[in-house]
Amino acid sequence: MRRVERTIDAPEDLIEKGAIELEAAILHYGAVQPPDKSFPFKRYKLASVKAALEKMFHGKCAYCETFYASTQPLDVEHYRPKGAVANADGHRGYWWIAMEWQNLLPSCIDCNRKRNQITPRGDTSLVQLLDMTAGFSVASTVLSGKKDSFPLAAGGVRAENEADSLLSERALLLNPCEDRPENHLVYFFDRDNLVSFVLARELADDPNFTGDNALSLKGATSIHVYGLNRLRLVQARTRLLRHLEFLADLVIDLKLMADELKGNADLNVKNAGGRIDGYGDRVLAELIAMGADDKPYCGMVTAWLETFRVRLEDAL
Repeated sequence: MRRVERTIDAPEDLIEKGAIELEAAILHYGAVQPPDKSFPFKRYKLASVKAALEKMFHGKCAYCETFYASTQPLDVEHYRPKGAVANADGHRGYWWIAMEWQNLLPSCIDCNRKRNQITPRGDTSLVQLLDMTAGFSVASTVLSGKKDSFPLAAGGVRAENEADSLLSERALLLNPCEDRPENHLVYFFDRDNLVSFVLARELADDPNFTGDNALSLKGATSIHVYGLNRLRLVQARTRLLRHLEFLADLVIDLKLMADELKGNADLNVKNAGGRIDGYGDRVLAELIAMGADDKPYCGMVTAWLETFRVRLEDAL
């Protein structure tokens, strides 16, 4: 997951048609005896909404950063669920913001819908994770996917209607347009066991969102609810991680070889060293480009690049 600025304004037809839909929803939920069924919201599915979300997120899921366009339809996801809230009996959902642009995100099916997902066994402890890496193929089935989930931290007051404050809720799910995911999530990198897990980050001092083990409650909850360590997703990130490591070794080898050749007295050898140095720069540029916002899993790549810069400086 990565931070995404909501740089695109709400589509005009969402504003216009959403206002009409809100009036109808107010009548629905304000009736003396409201119907048992939730209101049939439709405007969030407008083609203009899908197009704007796809552009803003580069065709990637807001939560796991997987490109969904080639394999599945886009789910327009409500960060705060529109029709009901899991484990909040009697709550009718955040219906008054069901058509609000700020509450809409693009999601893949696996992050948005409740599904039994094969999930590698592990632990948020780095020591435990190291022990479990060898048994990566040993997995369990976990029910994950957001759907109606919207858990709150202790002390949070859930909004029941449009008059209540959303800021008082202390939401436990990361929103890439409101939070900085890198403050709550950390990617686990072990060059001897290249498997891409995402873990909850330690928080320095945030009593609202820090668990007993000093790990981010927002990070841990988001990993579980969104299924950020489900098997297929871990495998996809791991394939990319191994490609990064291959290119990293290539960059270092080319740079070291170039330095050795450029120190040679023979002009032809020295020139060959310069060309090899150029090849190293091109591979390095490719590595950096893989961390661009429109690339898959760029949140992981950006974190990995920070560790690689240190390794490159030490090697050279």
